[in-house]
Amino acid sequence: MVPYTAPRLSASFGALSDPTRRGVLEHLGRADASISELADKFHMTLTGMKKHVGVLELAGLVTTQKVGRVRTCRLHPRGLAEEAAWIEKQRQLWDARFDALNDVVAHLHGKEKADARKK
Repeated sequence: MVPYTAPRLSASFGALSDPTRRGVLEHLGRADASISELADKFHMTLTGMKKHVGVLELAGLVTTQKVGRVRTCRLHPRGLAEEAAWIEKQRQLWDARFDALNDVVAHLHGKEKADARKK
């Protein structure tokens, strides 16, 4: 198998694989939040939430800004455009393969009907 060499996509999909991190992204899509607010919302320790936010930051999905003792999180402006484009490309490939399979099945079904008429 050939390794896929897009570290940003790997980091993004790795970050998105966790339901808590997906929940954090959904929450930040509605409003910016501090790490403390996120920890409270998800019933986690501050340390646990800092780790989740760190993974999202490394993936380029979230940015944080520290003002005084408060670290505020917000969605990264780049969004998920690259990830969505990759998913769309894969969807098109799968659609093309299923269309080809449907053509084969239709051909075989027609051939089966023709053979039945000959008997």
